[in-house]
Formats: sequence, structure tokens, C-alpha cells
Amino acid sequence: MGVPDGERSRVVLLGASKYADAEALPEIPEILRNVADIAATLTDPQYGIVPPEHCTTILDETNLPRLGRRLRAVIEQASDLLLIYYAGHGLKAGPRHELYLAMYDTDPQEPDFGALKYETLRKLVLDSGAKSKVIILDCCFSGRALGNELAGATESLLGQLEIEGCCLLTSAQADNVALVLPGERHTAFTGRLLSLLGEGIPNDSEFITFDQLYHRLRDSLQRQSLPIPLSRGSRTVRDLVLHRNRAHRTAAVELTRLRRAEAVARATAGRWSQALDELRDILAEQLRVLGQEHEETLRTRQLVAHAIGATGDPREASYLLRELLEVQVRKYGADHADTMLTRQFLAVNLGESRSRGEAASLLRILLPDRRRVLGPAHPDTLRTQHMLARNVAMLGAHAEAVALLRELVALCQDLDRDEPVLAWARRDLTALTGSEDADV
Repeated sequence: MGVPDGERSRVVLLGASKYADAEALPEIPEILRNVADIAATLTDPQYGIVPPEHCTTILDETNLPRLGRRLRAVIEQASDLLLIYYAGHGLKAGPRHELYLAMYDTDPQEPDFGALKYETLRKLVLDSGAKSKVIILDCCFSGRALGNELAGATESLLGQLEIEGCCLLTSAQADNVALVLPGERHTAFTGRLLSLLGEGIPNDSEFITFDQLYHRLRDSLQRQSLPIPLSRGSRTVRDLVLHRNRAHRTAAVELTRLRRAEAVARATAGRWSQALDELRDILAEQLRVLGQEHEETLRTRQLVAHAIGATGDPREASYLLRELLEVQVRKYGADHADTMLTRQFLAVNLGESRSRGEAASLLRILLPDRRRVLGPAHPDTLRTQHMLARNVAMLGAHAEAVALLRELVALCQDLDRDEPVLAWARRDLTALTGSEDADV
């Protein structure tokens, strides 16, 4: 997939919205908005393909020689992508039904003297040193003043328009096509083109290629019974990126959420190795799409670290959780649910890496914080109390451990719900006291 180099690429937006012979060639004020909005879209700093200084707009030019000089000057600067867009009336004239792009002084009966002949533009593009070339034409292939007798076959017309190594996108393949629908801001073709670029394509691709754009545009116009656009181009050029996909982030985020839920299910079932591989892939995608400090990225970092500990490297897990904790405390504060879970995971992994003293110290601080924020009977608070009791017991502080466990059993017995931690607390209390009756 070829992503254009904005510094070596050039865009030319050519629009003809008004004409000297307004009866033969009616004014199209929507073209002014076409050009302005396409310029804004293609130069958007986040999603566009060129910086503003490399996008040239030419509106309602009245002097053909001056137009030619401006076109040539810009075209000669392009070495990567050259994109030319024209919106206005299209005329066909002569025995070969050649295409002319109407300008202000165009006489529909004598287009040679006031219109830009497509063959002239074609030669300029052929002479360009640009690696990739795109031409987008939003025009009818016949004017009001010219009758249907000038209608040529579609393939014959496209044969005239094609340029080697170039992608061509045209708004219509028939004569007498209405360019504007009542109440719309843009011409029909360009309006839907802008909607696709503005809204994006809901898939997992970060970019929109020429080929994707054409097929989506064709489907959109066809569903609305509007003229079907035509497209030609080689495969390599058709894979050319024309815009960053605005919908990619939404689709990618939703996909990572689904994948993360599956990974959590694997971890819950004890398949930590499988979960870790998947979580690492998810984290890489979230870092790219959401950034380093997005809440979903941080939660996946938390799970990755804990999974590393569960698969046999609690020391590395502790290091990663310390790094994460610094970010979360700065971003959310020590009492945030995500921060407190990281504090608990850190204590777990410190304990597993034989740093029981430090683990117990962390839990002695975490337990009153959870009691204060969540309440003494919250499941997370109860688990923290059990973890603290086990760690201080391993450090030899049996009296403190027994006191914590007796208090925990009493709390659980007063609840109207089953708490898994109750069975664990009774088992540990029995082990410490040597009594079969470990209840308070």
C-alpha cells in the first residue's frame, strides 16, 4: 500500500463555477464549496495527504494560457503523487467526441477557443515525473447545448481519458447528467466523495486507497439511483493511499475490545500463556491507535504485566507494574479503581518474587484505602485483606494474620452473598490455628 510523501506530492483543484454564456452553461455555485472542502480534507493535518502549501486551487480562471502555465508549474514539482481534480461542465466535440473541460469563456459551439482540452491536460500529466498520478473529473461528458447525437461509447471515451500509470475517476458515464441535487451543499458526486473521506470506511484499515474509495463511492451512488462513476488504473496505483481512514480508529478500538474480552476469558480459565500472546498483540494495536496513556491501553498494560507474572516471571511483572503505577497515580490518583488494582497486582507479583516484606507493606496501605473508597465488605476489599493475611503469615507475623483472617471470616458470614474468599480464609485460619473450627 503506497502512502504518498506529502512533501513530494502535489494536488491541483480546478473548478469552473460560472460562465460567460450562462444560458448555454449554467452557473454551478456548489463547485466553489466543492473545491474549498476538498482542499480542507486533503490537507487536514491528521487525515490528509499533503500540507496546505502543496495544494493549489484554481477557480474560475478566465485566461487559458495563464491556466496552462500554472498547471505546468505545479505538475513539474510533483515527484511522488500528482492529484488533479476538476469540477465543472464537461463538453464533447469533434468527430472523435473529445472531452473539453469548460472554463469561464467557453463557447459550447467552439470549445477549442475557450475550454481546456482534456488531451492537453493529459499530455501535461504524461510529462510529469510523479510516481503516481490521479485524475478525478466531476463533470458531465456533454453540455446542455450539445445534443445526444454527440454521445460516444463509454469504453471509447475512457480510452481517450486513460493515462499510463494513472488512476482515473469520473463522476458519470452518460450524457445529460444532473450535477447538483436540490438542497445539497456540493455537487452529487463530490458531496458523496467528501462524505466518504470525512466519515471514513468502517474497517480495520488505517488508510483509504483509491480502489476502496471508488467501490464505496460507486455503491453509495448506485443505492441512491445517481449516475455511476467510472474508474480505471493499474493495480499498483489503485492501491495508492488517498486519505487516512477516520473510521479506522472506531473499528480498531471495537475489535481490540472484543479480542481483549476473549483474552481475559482465557486468563480466567488459567490459560495464561495463550492470553499473554493475545494481550501483547492487542497492546501493540492500542498503542498505535489510542496512544500510550489512553485508559484502555493502560488496562491492557496492566493485564500484560500480570500475565507475565502468572506465566513464571513475577520479577519482570513487578518492574512493569511499577512503571504503570507511576503513570496511573499521575493520571488518575491513588484511589482510582484501575490504580488500586495495579497496586494489588504489584503486591501479588512482589510476593511471588520473594519480596514478601514489600508486598505486605503495599497491602497494609492498600487495605485501608479500599475500605475507605469501597467499604469493608466490598469483594475487592475482602480479597486485599486475605492477601495481606497470607503475606504477613509467611513473614512470621502469625498473630496479625490470625486477627485479619478472623475479622474477614466474620465479615463474610454477615453478608447475604457467597464470597469465594470465605472458604480460603477458613482454610488459612485452620492452618494457622491448628483448629478444625476456624470460625470466630
